[in-house]
Amino acid sequence: MGSHRRGGPPAAGSAAVADTARLPRVAPEPLPQSPPEARSEAPPEAPTGKGRDRYFDTLRAVALVRVVTYHTFGWAWAGMVLPSMGIMFALAGTLMAKSLERPALKVIRSRIRRLLPPFWFWGSFVVVAMLIHGWMPGWQIVYWVVPLGDPPGNAWGEQAWEILWYLRTYLWFVLLSPLLLKVFRLAPVAVLVLSLAPIVVLQFLWEPPDDRFGVGLLDLATYLFCWILGFAHRDGVLERLKPFAVVVLSLAAIGYGGWYAFTHQAETGSYDLDDIPYAQAFWSAGFVTLLMYAKARLGIDFAWLARFGRLDRIVRIFNARAVTIYLWHELALILAIPLIDQFWNVPAFETYLPLESQWFMFGIGWILIGVFVLLCGWVEDVAAKSKPRLLP
Repeated sequence: MGSHRRGGPPAAGSAAVADTARLPRVAPEPLPQSPPEARSEAPPEAPTGKGRDRYFDTLRAVALVRVVTYHTFGWAWAGMVLPSMGIMFALAGTLMAKSLERPALKVIRSRIRRLLPPFWFWGSFVVVAMLIHGWMPGWQIVYWVVPLGDPPGNAWGEQAWEILWYLRTYLWFVLLSPLLLKVFRLAPVAVLVLSLAPIVVLQFLWEPPDDRFGVGLLDLATYLFCWILGFAHRDGVLERLKPFAVVVLSLAAIGYGGWYAFTHQAETGSYDLDDIPYAQAFWSAGFVTLLMYAKARLGIDFAWLARFGRLDRIVRIFNARAVTIYLWHELALILAIPLIDQFWNVPAFETYLPLESQWFMFGIGWILIGVFVLLCGWVEDVAAKSKPRLLP
């Protein structure tokens, strides 16, 4: 975590990991659920049923696909094509601002309730597996109960648990949102712009410690703008802004973030935004602002999606099972490798299937993700106090 890279490769020559993950994956209560993000990157927020916003639903679904794709292929440019975690934090911020029309404590309890049971269920498998493989936990195991800090683990399970940075960051944003929203409403535009100040301070004025506190603070600073941007969208601030100013400033932020990433890749060995939080903050800020402004100013709603029943259904499932997809996708990619290894023992498979291709592993990974959604997705329904369903 010290390098701020989200995860590690599942196996040599196979899948690379983590975006933002840098997930997860909320509608008016009590409908089921988008870190996180894990960061995964957002899963604890996912509107379903009546009142759906298909534009936001589609953004969240595509962001999740991008996370899985990045963790399979490790393409450094993937985060520039779509900064999925910034998108997920912005969507979660919008929904949090909407929910805070009700009493803050009630909203926070609801968010925590919807996040923790899927996390506990998933974590029980990961923790037991690490214990079997020699892990000796200390007092930090409490973070497997409430992930206010990064839950500990051993190297054997690192690829699985490193995506939890998103859930930890999301949880802190939820806890801070009542205060953040009050401050934002004092001077919306000024606060939105100044929400980039913390990442500037951490980059140039004060280097945070390389521990749970420092890493957590850095993640909050990286995505603070995107979360506040969600407030701005919900309160109608974005639609009142002049198009020229929004477009110019957004493109400037994207250009600056990209310039910084490419000119500082020698420090990380790559221009991957996940390795360069400062560049990630500005690139995500500009990119996500354009996406959210298009919604606010142009009223894009993707209503046409309703005409494509199967595609609309897939988008709905992605949103209703965003936490499940985010948490379990790394395990699916990990399990895909030994499963494909067994295919080599079948002559017909060895002859006719592209067993060495990462695209084949990508496909097997999605099949296993589908299996996890069927077997484990019901936990999200239970967490939302809904009737458990095989598929939403």
